[in-house]
Amino acid sequence: MTESTSAQAKDKPWVMRTYAGHSTAKASNELYRTNLAKGQTGLSVAFDLPTQTGYDPDSVMARGEVGKVGVPVPHLGEMRKLFDQIPLTSMNTSMTINATAMWLLAMYQVVAEEQNPDLTPQEVAAQLAGTTQNDIIKEYLSRGTYVFPPEHSLRLIADMIAYTVHQIPKWNPINICSYHLQEAGATPAQELAYSLCTAIAVLDRVKASGQVDEADFEKVVGRISFFVNAGVRFVEEMCKMRAFVQLWDEIARDRYGVTDAKMRRFRYGVQVNSLGLTESQPENNVQRIVLEMLGVTLSKNARARAVQLPAWNEALGLPRPWDQQWSLRLQQVLAYESDLLEYEDIFDGSHVVEAKVAQLVAEAKAEIDRVQAMGGAISAVDSGYMKQELVSAHAARRARIENGDEIIVGVNKFTTTEPSPLTSDLDGAIMVADPEAERLAQESVADWKAQRDETAVAEALRALAEAAKTDANLMHATLAAARAGATTGEWAGTLREVFGEFRAPTGVSGAIGVAEAGAELTAVRERVRATGEELGGRLRLLVGKPGLDGHSNGAEQVAVRARDAGFEVIYQGIRLTPEQIVSAAVAEDVHCVGLSILSGSHMELVPAVLEGMRAAGIGDVPVIVGGIIPDSDGRRLKELGVAAVYTPKDFGLTEIMDGIVGVIRTANGLD
Repeated sequence: MTESTSAQAKDKPWVMRTYAGHSTAKASNELYRTNLAKGQTGLSVAFDLPTQTGYDPDSVMARGEVGKVGVPVPHLGEMRKLFDQIPLTSMNTSMTINATAMWLLAMYQVVAEEQNPDLTPQEVAAQLAGTTQNDIIKEYLSRGTYVFPPEHSLRLIADMIAYTVHQIPKWNPINICSYHLQEAGATPAQELAYSLCTAIAVLDRVKASGQVDEADFEKVVGRISFFVNAGVRFVEEMCKMRAFVQLWDEIARDRYGVTDAKMRRFRYGVQVNSLGLTESQPENNVQRIVLEMLGVTLSKNARARAVQLPAWNEALGLPRPWDQQWSLRLQQVLAYESDLLEYEDIFDGSHVVEAKVAQLVAEAKAEIDRVQAMGGAISAVDSGYMKQELVSAHAARRARIENGDEIIVGVNKFTTTEPSPLTSDLDGAIMVADPEAERLAQESVADWKAQRDETAVAEALRALAEAAKTDANLMHATLAAARAGATTGEWAGTLREVFGEFRAPTGVSGAIGVAEAGAELTAVRERVRATGEELGGRLRLLVGKPGLDGHSNGAEQVAVRARDAGFEVIYQGIRLTPEQIVSAAVAEDVHCVGLSILSGSHMELVPAVLEGMRAAGIGDVPVIVGGIIPDSDGRRLKELGVAAVYTPKDFGLTEIMDGIVGVIRTANGLD
């Protein structure tokens, strides 16, 4: 190391987080405190699906979902347990929450107030630091935890932004998420364009609300943060981040007149690509995670402000504490052992990087212009345009993987492997969510309601409903409801009554599938046609997503490929009860029911569908299941009557289509 280099001040490490939360608030609190003791520098809270979609654990919609993909927080008492012995006024907390973000922030603030009884609520709020994800537009496109229609959701976001700018100045009230767009199939240019269009829609709404003076609007732009995905093509990903920096600076300066360069800074956190991790040879995921981390840390001028890494075994199930520790250590080795933080940007002046960045900027600007010409992001959601583009892009990528143009080591190439000591005990290689979590959460809600002042709750919810009918900032009524003791389901239910609910376009009907059918798909098409003729008509496949799991990418790709294979496809989107799926199967007289579940609730929801089908007299219609399903669960589902189980290792969609035809033929005695 030269003398000049050694004298240079080292850059500060990014905030290091682990996305965590499961089973109960008490268990999650223990995990948080353990991770903080290991050197984690921020919290990243994962909430379960009922909490994210505004249902209490005792709701019929919450069946099988409580504590599965995160922690249930149905009321203030559970929020207290979640952050017990964690001083919130000195913590940096990221909360992955969208439709109910206002409610969770309100409960977070109230717990912080309770931790600091000697301070006023205003003094406490001024010390809070962290982020609420709060990007509802990407929920309509990819992740599916939306509740209210777009315009009303945007109103909640604008209210939160205005409130935090004035009351919680160190809080990032929104994380514009390109992360989930990439997982839904977005190309780098689409990821850039659609997330920036979302930011424009949000800022325009805040400006139009009149809640922030012109003089303070720079602060609004300055508090906007982004949450980005980093894939394994780390050179392209690094260039994407430099393109983000350039585009955001231009938008902030030219569209919103921000003159302070600090307020135009592109501030972002990263979770590297979880859905790119493989079930096959999962040990390869470690090097994938490292490469993905490099894409967002190598370039100083486009370096992430916070990084959270998945665990190597997330494609198998819920990671254990040791697996999360390993991911944290990957960050710490890069930050503290390497010399990365000792240099200025190592890519400045690279003609290769400059050319790639310029290409991405040009492509993104063209797509931004297309969306803005439609009326902006909300219009592009309502029309189904953005969703359709993502489904088509994802279908094209799946086709590249299947035909070998895009190589995934251990999946479609180099598949021979030695037995792995990491997965010799597959059931022990992951953590199992507490099966008692649902019952404990239901008891918690019952106990909470028994000890609260029902009159105060009713008055607070009535005031919330009245405020929702005006243009008042709803954060104040929400805080009052939290202090009174309302539940997550009651808060969301009150606003559902005023705002209504929403079902986003699926994007499947207009999506482009396989452009050219090779010999394999042609053979399957012929088998689908012939089997349909033997049964007296076209084969009909119902693709259903029971429960609250909104990750619909897999279901959409199955639906598109099934259509390409000649099936008549019935796909009604996400968030259906088992009863609704059974009713659709009866009404459409389907030949097969395919269920997609990635939330871990398969052992509760699949048997409910099977029982419902038997009760409806269609127990002879075969059922197949796809999702992140451990081997032992897969065996049990087959014992219960499921005809076939598919997991992420089954990447060949055309092979799956052939398997579905086989299942239908067997069920109908044709083979």
